[in-house]
This record gives sequence, C-alpha cells and structure tokens, in this order.
Amino acid sequence: MDLATTVTAASAATTSAGVAFEPWQAGLVIVLCAFAALIANAALAVFNDGARPFMLDYIQGRSTRPATATIVFGLSAGFIFGLGAPMALSTGVLNPWLVFLPVEILGLLAPWRWLAAGAGALWGAVCVFGLDAANRVATAMPVDFISALQEISTPILWLFAIFPVLAITRQFGRTKGLVALAAEVAVIVASMRLWPDLFPGSAAMALGVVLLLVFAVLRDRAAKRAEAAELAAKTEEERRAHEEQQAATAAASDQLFGPSADRLRRNAPWLAVLGGLVAALAASGVFGGGEATSFLVADGSYTEAAQVDFLRAFGFVPLIATTALASGAYAMAGFTFVYPVGYLVHVFVDSWPLAMGVAFVLGALVMAAEVYLLSALGRWLQRRPSIRDAADHIRNAITESLGLAILVGSLMAGLAMGDGLGIALVGGLYLFNEALGRPVVRMAAGPTAVIAAGIVLNLLHLVGLFTPAA
Repeated sequence: MDLATTVTAASAATTSAGVAFEPWQAGLVIVLCAFAALIANAALAVFNDGARPFMLDYIQGRSTRPATATIVFGLSAGFIFGLGAPMALSTGVLNPWLVFLPVEILGLLAPWRWLAAGAGALWGAVCVFGLDAANRVATAMPVDFISALQEISTPILWLFAIFPVLAITRQFGRTKGLVALAAEVAVIVASMRLWPDLFPGSAAMALGVVLLLVFAVLRDRAAKRAEAAELAAKTEEERRAHEEQQAATAAASDQLFGPSADRLRRNAPWLAVLGGLVAALAASGVFGGGEATSFLVADGSYTEAAQVDFLRAFGFVPLIATTALASGAYAMAGFTFVYPVGYLVHVFVDSWPLAMGVAFVLGALVMAAEVYLLSALGRWLQRRPSIRDAADHIRNAITESLGLAILVGSLMAGLAMGDGLGIALVGGLYLFNEALGRPVVRMAAGPTAVIAAGIVLNLLHLVGLFTPAA
C-alpha cells in the first residue's frame, strides 16, 4: 500500500469510526516516544521552551531529577490535557503537545535509562490506541463534542494567517501594519479566484512574514549606517575603545555559551537521530506540528502545512537558539524545520517505506546542521536586534491570534453542541477560568471548556433535561 492510500484510509476511518493507525505508523510513534524519553532523561532536549532554562541547574547538579520533572510538569500539564488531547481528538492526528510534553516529563522523572525508554514507549502506545478508544467513546455519546471541536478549525486557519499584521504593527507602527493588512487581504482575494484548490491564507501569511523580515532588515541596516557614521566622527582613541568593548562582549558571550554549545555538538549524533524520527513522523500523515497544521494535515493539505510550519519556525529560532546555548539542552524538534521536511516528503514520495527512510535521513541532516551552526547563529542574531525583536513579535502575535481563534472556535463548538446553552456553558467556563487566575492556560481553556460542556450536556440529556439537536 502506498503512502497516499494509507493516509486516505486513515482519514476515512477518522471521520467515520474513530482514529485508525496503520501498524507501521503505530510502531513509529512508539519508537519515537521511547527515544525522545531517553533524550530527555539525558537532559539533551526538551520541547517546552519555558522548561529549557531550568535544565542548566539540573545539568550542573544544582537541582534534582524529581524537582526538575515537577517544574516541567507544572509548565506542561495544561498544554497536554487542555490543548494536545482536544486537538488530537478533533483532528485525528497527533501533535507535539500530546507526543513530546509527556515523554519529556517521563524521561526526566525516570531514574534509569531503560525505565525512561519503557515509559516513553508506553506513552506512545497510549497515544496510538487510547486516542482511538477515546474518540469512539466520545462520538458514541448523544452530544458528540469531539465532532463539535472541529468547529475550531476555521477560525484557527484564517486568523493564524493574519498574525504577521499584528507583529508588523507592534514593531513598526500602524502605517506599515495597515499596508501589511491590505496586502494580505488582497492576496487572499486573489488566491481564492486564481488558485481555488489552495488554502488562500498560506500565501497571505507568507507575504506578511516576508514584509516583516524586510522591514527588520532595513531597520538593522539603517542602524548600522548610523552607527558607522557616529563611529567615523569619533577620535582614534574612542574608536579603539569601542572595538575593545565589542571584543569583550563577544568574548563574554563565547565564555557563557561555549560549554553548552560544546555539549550539544558532542551529542549531535543522538540529536540527529531524534530529528530523523520527528521528520519521519511528520511524513507519516498522522502528525501535525501546530494548531493550524494539525487541521491542514487532517485535510490532506501537506504543501500548505509545510509552508505554515516553515514560516512559523522563524518566530522560534532566536528563542530556541538562546535557551539552548544558555542551558545546554536543545529542543525536541530543533527549530521545527524538520516538520516541513516531513510534510514535503509525504507529498513527493509515494511508498511509505521509502518515505520514512528519506524523511529520516533529511531530518537527521537538518537537525545536525542546526546543532553545529548554533553558536554561529547566536553570534549572528546578537548583531541584528531588529531580527530578534521580529521573532519575539511573531511569537506574541501567534499566541494572540491563536488565542482569539481558539476562543471563537470553542464558542462555535458550544453552539454546535447545544445552541445557546452550549455557548453559555463554554463561555461561562472560559470566564470562570479567567476569574480564577487561569489555572488552565488561556490557549487551552477553550477546548477544555468544550469537553467539559459536552460532558455536562450529556449528563443533562441522561436525566432528561436536554435534547441534542438532530
């Protein structure tokens, strides 16, 4: 069976009777989870960007394994149960929050390598078989909140495409922001008429990210010219002092980041294997690297998914590079460029054994290259403050746009489940979470509220107080 036929069959199974994995897909997930847990156990990589800075204390012996695992669990639990699980149930494909966050907790918690690998493999089996079981149970209920969760897809896909406008406006002002918004809308309208088979938002988002990077490069160039002019006006002694200060700053940076970079380079072969496995999973057709790409992969739009995750990665490169150089622990998926590599292999290679091999080799090469170039990239980013700022604005804009999209989609899911009562339950639970100080992170609060509201509606139906819509 070729790769396209396999994934088409899996998609059909998802929409009709649960989430079906082919044996080779299930095996790949289990192997990846086992190996990722081993990598986490050795403190070589974690997925949660917020957890990475805490790894330095563990690596240098200032923190214990249980204490570090507890911190990581606290940072990750909301994303696992509030975002990863609902997204997987609604799309029928796995995602990083459901795959990587639990295995890094298990890997950090396990005192022995064999136990870490075993726990990771067990979680992989839970993902493969538990997802199907949970989907079947939920869709058999009178109020099908899993199908209702699919309402989130439309606002996510369309609002995610607009995040560059927000980033540009925040960094470069309202005029450039309005120009970017007009340009993106024009591209969306043109795409809908000229290329109806392609998702219009992907082309618009690409234009927005290009405009953001162009504006950042132009600002850095202008700053360099101003600095050069100011330096030229100084005396020879002042110029020498300026050069000595720059050299001292670079030396301090190398001294601070050098040991971490050396540690990662020494372990580059292991990280390369991890990158190869992640790329193979992305090529398998049962994994999406983000909120938008999960729905695109579920829809079979792999080229658009590759474009979305490729552009999204630019917002995380400086953060991942900085935290990796500071802590000595890399990211489970690197800079996430291995995701689009896997999607494109899925598009161009039909046979699944060949696709897995090609994706593994390419993903391993990409991850190894990232590790070896990490120090050079860190130095390059230090000289380009506008590029660093642009990446920060991209991340913040992604979070804001997706937060709005998930909230709107969750309310739409509430409407699909129970009309006005469904909206009241979902919206009320969301606002209750806000009033409590967000014990469930905002990004995950909407899907969590949908599931909780679905359970309540089913209980009301059981006692005869609610009748589901036909």
